[in-house]
Amino acid sequence: MLSAATQVPPETTQQAVGYPSLFLLVFLGALVPVIPTGALVSSAAVVAFHHGAPLTLLFVFAAAALAAFLGDIVLYWLGRRGMRSKNGSKWLEAIRSRAPEERLAQAQEKLDDHGVMVLVLSRLVPAGRIPVMLACLLARMPLRQFARGDVPACLAWAATYQVIGILGGSLFPEPWQGVVAAIALTVLISAAPGVWRKVRGRESGGQHA
Repeated sequence: MLSAATQVPPETTQQAVGYPSLFLLVFLGALVPVIPTGALVSSAAVVAFHHGAPLTLLFVFAAAALAAFLGDIVLYWLGRRGMRSKNGSKWLEAIRSRAPEERLAQAQEKLDDHGVMVLVLSRLVPAGRIPVMLACLLARMPLRQFARGDVPACLAWAATYQVIGILGGSLFPEPWQGVVAAIALTVLISAAPGVWRKVRGRESGGQHA
């Protein structure tokens, strides 16, 4: 007679482990922006797509969006505490160190023009989230107002990277092939703005020479 544990489908076990792991990694990636959270969401979407269950894709989307939102809220709250502290905080310094002056100035200008809706774009533009978050901190934006703008931002972010994963999964018969394709695409998207800025910088330097 089989035990109850051996009767559990492998997919159920994978999902029970996978969803909390995805949630935790995306949450940590929002706090410490060195974890490739976009690639994680796309990879999870590839696996969910190959399982063929729409609910699986919905769970991936919900876990990623909620984790990103909670991570943003915690980081913003920590940043606000640092702004009020006389000695600052390591979290505020970490945010400042990842927001170059040029990007911060652009984020402040966009925040003045568009308000909290700029948060949506900041989540979709690689390396755009932290400068906009710092601009919100410097503008003394209340946490509640930041949260209202961050909800659609995290939903749009999770949906975008899930679509990338679904596309990668649909192009290849094996899940691992789709994962590789999705990771390559997310890395390309992340690197494109930096490459473009370098090219523009060289062109500007050549014109002034």
